[in-house]
Amino acid sequence: MSTVDSQATYSLEPLVQAVVHGTNGLFQGTSTPTITADARIKSRSTNIATKYRDEYMFTRELPRGAENPGTQPVGPSTSTQLTLASAKPVAHITNVDEEVQKVLDGLSGKQSKTRAAKKVKQPTRDLVLAAADKASRQLNDDQATAAAAGQHMVRKRNYEPVKPEWHAPWRMMRVISGHIGWVRSLAVEPGNKWFASGSVDRTIKIWDLASGTLKLTLTGHISPVRGLAVSARHPYLFSCGEDKQVKCWDLETNKVVRQYHGHLSGVYTLALHPVLDLLVTGGRDSVVRVWDIRTKQQVHVLAGHKSTISSVQCQEADPQVISASMDSTVRLWDLAAGKSMTTLTHHKKSVRALALHPTQFGFASASSDNVKQWRCPKGEFVQNFDEGNGSIINSLAVNSDGVVFEGADNGSMRFCDWKSGHCFQETETIVQPGSLDSEAGIFCSTFDQTGFRLITGEADKTIKIWKEDDEATEDSHPIDFRPSLSRRRH
Repeated sequence: MSTVDSQATYSLEPLVQAVVHGTNGLFQGTSTPTITADARIKSRSTNIATKYRDEYMFTRELPRGAENPGTQPVGPSTSTQLTLASAKPVAHITNVDEEVQKVLDGLSGKQSKTRAAKKVKQPTRDLVLAAADKASRQLNDDQATAAAAGQHMVRKRNYEPVKPEWHAPWRMMRVISGHIGWVRSLAVEPGNKWFASGSVDRTIKIWDLASGTLKLTLTGHISPVRGLAVSARHPYLFSCGEDKQVKCWDLETNKVVRQYHGHLSGVYTLALHPVLDLLVTGGRDSVVRVWDIRTKQQVHVLAGHKSTISSVQCQEADPQVISASMDSTVRLWDLAAGKSMTTLTHHKKSVRALALHPTQFGFASASSDNVKQWRCPKGEFVQNFDEGNGSIINSLAVNSDGVVFEGADNGSMRFCDWKSGHCFQETETIVQPGSLDSEAGIFCSTFDQTGFRLITGEADKTIKIWKEDDEATEDSHPIDFRPSLSRRRH
């Protein structure tokens, strides 16, 4: 039986090979070559040799310039360099294929007969010395270049906080009643004898600054009066309101002599140019309009803000017009060209107030996130004032002594030092008896021409006058200055 089976197996094998050969010829055109055991071993050896070259080729040689035994490692840290004692000489690793074969022989566990592989030409002593000399020159050139570049680097100075100046605390001096609505605007005349106030009751009242008595009431607006300005060159009082009207009052006749038409919505703020006969207004239509006082014509329409204009300021030198908006930006305008010079985007929330320093060439802007100080003419950021309680700051005022007043929507009052930004007094306003606690809000504020009196218009329908405490000294009210180790750069 075994003889018959072996004969059958011997007779079927050629037949199977013939069928496979015919099938390959039919579908591929050529027969598939048979992979022998030697071919598999050679393929595996090639695979291992390739991995060995890829992983260890660059770690078996010394760094450039370190072939000489007398050369010391060069670099920022000697702990990361290879020592010459543990490194292998260059002449011992030039036969790369021979070492690869040693690894293959160790993996296979037998001595290979292919030890006579193609050898790389071993470099001579002159070639090695020339290569080392070239690497040394390249290293010296790199070090010289790095040293030259380091000469232009300036070490960053450590932050040294500015020590604040001492200021006397402020206290309330007088309360003036007369309006029947929120007091939204204030203006002091250049002679420092009287001041004007505009209210939600649509009236403008003139008050005596020394005694606080009412002198005159002007009516003509049909909506809340949001802005006031007194001219130092003409006997004019300018007012603007939510009724889209901008009026010019003649203080000799106490009547309106000019009206400036052009705003498409309520007018929230205005400012007079100190030298030119120009009036600047801004409001809900998101544009700043520049008017000729005499001809009532629009000189410029400064467009660029994307939300309500909350405050505008004018000064003699560029930027002659500065505007703050509810879009959380402050813009510096070129009045001659009628274009924006700089846009300050440091604030993260609506900017509701601006204040120019009377003597220094700078200004401050107030938002609910913080109060920032800027330097003109380019609008360079100077510093942040001490952070408050996060309330909405509606008003900002600065006097010549460097006292910065911040009036907030919840009635909080903060007095800061202009030089250092340090808050030396933080208090709250006192509401009129009979008023609600929710009416403790400050909408507007201004210093008089001397800077010794502060006037605030508040939500309890009163006007309050504040002054410095005459009895305060540096011993009775010392400076509580606690500087931080870091400084915000924006």
